[in-house]
Amino acid sequence: MADPRDITDAEWRERLNPDQYRILRQKGTERAFTGEYWDTKDVGTYACAGCGTHLFRSDAKFDSGCGWPSFYEPLDGLVIEEDRDTSFGMVRVETMCRACGGHLGHVFPDGPPPTGLRYCINSASITLVPGE
Repeated sequence: MADPRDITDAEWRERLNPDQYRILRQKGTERAFTGEYWDTKDVGTYACAGCGTHLFRSDAKFDSGCGWPSFYEPLDGLVIEEDRDTSFGMVRVETMCRACGGHLGHVFPDGPPPTGLRYCINSASITLVPGE
């Protein structure tokens, strides 16, 4: 794959389905309890749906009750980029795939040990690579 940051908007529209494009490229979200992975317990690695970068391990996934897949830590601290998000009258920390810049979701300081973090991620932003 070419450098994901060099892919044009038209190319992203061709590569992604409409929900993935809306979420990854336009910073959208999916409704709670509707995404493919919010309650998945399968073993594997979750990768960015945009570029395939491995982001989270299934053993870091937990049931936060929020309706989106939640993880207490990324696979590697270098795969996630964070930015201040003040949309919708709230102040949050947005999470993006560092490799392609795709919007993943947000991170909150109310997760379980050992990190105390909750990475609240849209299912459409990730794909499960089984068994890894």
